[in-house]
Amino acid sequence: MANSIVEKMKRVLGRHRVYDDPAIVSLYAREASGLHASELPMAVVFAESASDVSQLLRLAYRYEFKVFPQGTSTSLSGSAVPLDRGVVLSLERMRRVKEISVLDSVAVVEPGLRIDDLNLVLAKHGYMFPVDPASSAVATIGGAINTGAGGMRGAKYGTMRDWVLMLQLVLPDQDGTVMRIGCRTVKCRQGYDLVRLVVGSEGTLGVVTEATLRITPLPEESPTVLAFFSELDDLVEAVKSIKGNAWQPLIMEFLDADTVKIAKQFVNTDIDAEGHMLLVTMDTTRESRRRVMEQLISLLRENNAEKIYKASSLEEAEKKQLLALRKSLFPAQVHYARKHLGGKGRIHVLIEDIAVPPSKLAEAVTELRRIEQEHGFKVLLGGHIGDGNLHPAIGYNIDDPEQVRKVEEWALDVMRLAIKLGGTISAEHGIGVLKKQGLRMELESLGALKALDIMRSIKSIFDPKNILNPGKVV
Repeated sequence: MANSIVEKMKRVLGRHRVYDDPAIVSLYAREASGLHASELPMAVVFAESASDVSQLLRLAYRYEFKVFPQGTSTSLSGSAVPLDRGVVLSLERMRRVKEISVLDSVAVVEPGLRIDDLNLVLAKHGYMFPVDPASSAVATIGGAINTGAGGMRGAKYGTMRDWVLMLQLVLPDQDGTVMRIGCRTVKCRQGYDLVRLVVGSEGTLGVVTEATLRITPLPEESPTVLAFFSELDDLVEAVKSIKGNAWQPLIMEFLDADTVKIAKQFVNTDIDAEGHMLLVTMDTTRESRRRVMEQLISLLRENNAEKIYKASSLEEAEKKQLLALRKSLFPAQVHYARKHLGGKGRIHVLIEDIAVPPSKLAEAVTELRRIEQEHGFKVLLGGHIGDGNLHPAIGYNIDDPEQVRKVEEWALDVMRLAIKLGGTISAEHGIGVLKKQGLRMELESLGALKALDIMRSIKSIFDPKNILNPGKVV
C-alpha cells in the first residue's frame, strides 16, 4: 500500500518532488526537541507551490494517509516530528519574497523563507520583521507562524500573532481547497479571526503557503547596557524602575547567577561576569540616545548594579560581546552536560518555555532552584524578563530511560510552577506532544477543560479525516 501511494504521488507531483530513499527520509524524521519517528515516513514531498500542496492533500484525503508539514524542524515541543507512517511535507523550497511594500508596511512571503533571510532583504529598505526566535538563522516563516513564535524583542513587539495579517491556506479536504484569510490592512473584521486561529495551530488545521506580514522600521538608535547584580531582588527592582520610567525596551534579557558562572566558562570574553545578569537595549532616536543611556545607567546604579558595560548600538554590543552570555544559554548547557554526564549515549538539552508575570520573577527563580535540587539536575536559567518568559534548560542522556523519565517529571513540575504563579506552560515553543499534559493542567486550573473539546471540534471541521499533523496540540 505504501509503495502504491508513493508511486501515485510521484506521478501526480513529479519524481523530483517526491523522495522515498530512507537515507533522505530519515533526515526529516526528527526535530530539535530530540524526538524522532518510531517508524520512517513513507516519503518526503518537497512542495514548490500551493498547487503542489493542494494535490498532495487531495491524495491524502482520498487514500487516507497522514501528512506532517515541516519547515526546518527547529521545534522544541514535538510539533514537527512525524508520529505515524505517513508523508513529510517539506516547504523548504517555497522561500521566495514575493513583495515588499513600505507604503503598506507589508512583506508577502512564502513559508519556507528563513526569518534572517527576510530581514536581510528588509534591511535594504530600512525595515525589519521584529519576531526573532533564537533559531532565526534557520527558522522559517511558516514554522514561526505555526508555533506562534516570539523572541528577544517580544517585550516590545509581541509574537507572530501580532504580525501576521493574511494567509493563503490549503485545507486537507477532498478538493485540497486553497483559500485566503485575513486582510492586507491592519484593521480587518471578517467575522471570527481565522488568521489568529491558524497562527499557533502547529500545522494541524491547514498548510500555510503564503503569508502577508506586517513590517516595521529598523530602530534609529539602539543603546545597549549589560549589568550584573549580587541580589536578584535588586535586578527585579531595576526592571520595575525601567518600566516605571515609561520605557518599553527593545530587548530585556536575564540570566541568573549560577547560569552566568557556567556560561562564562563557555564564552571567551573579557567581561567580568559575576552575579545575576540583565541585558537591556533601548529603541531611541539619535537626539535622545545619550540622554536615554545616561538615565538607564543611573537607574541601574540606583538599584545596586555592581558592574555595568555599555554600547551605543547593537552592532557595537555584538563586537563588545555584551550579548554573548545570553546567546550562549543553549550551547553552554550542551557543553556542561557533555562534560559532566559522560558515559555513552546521546546528550540532549531540553529547553522549557514557561511565562510568569514579570512581578513574579524572583519567586519563580527561587522555586525553579528548589525544583532543581529536588530532581538532581543542573539547570541553566535565562529568558526574556521583559515579558516574563523563562527558559530553564537541562542536559540529559536521551538514550537513558531513567534520565528521560526524571526529565519528564522535572518538566511537569516546572509547568505546575508557572500555573501556580498565574503564568502559562508555553510562551513561544507551542504544545506539540511534549506539553499536551501541561496544557490540560493549565486549562483545568482555569476551569476551562471544555476548551479542549472545542479545540478538537475545530480540528475536525478543518481536517475531518485527521490527516494533518495528527497527535499534536490536542
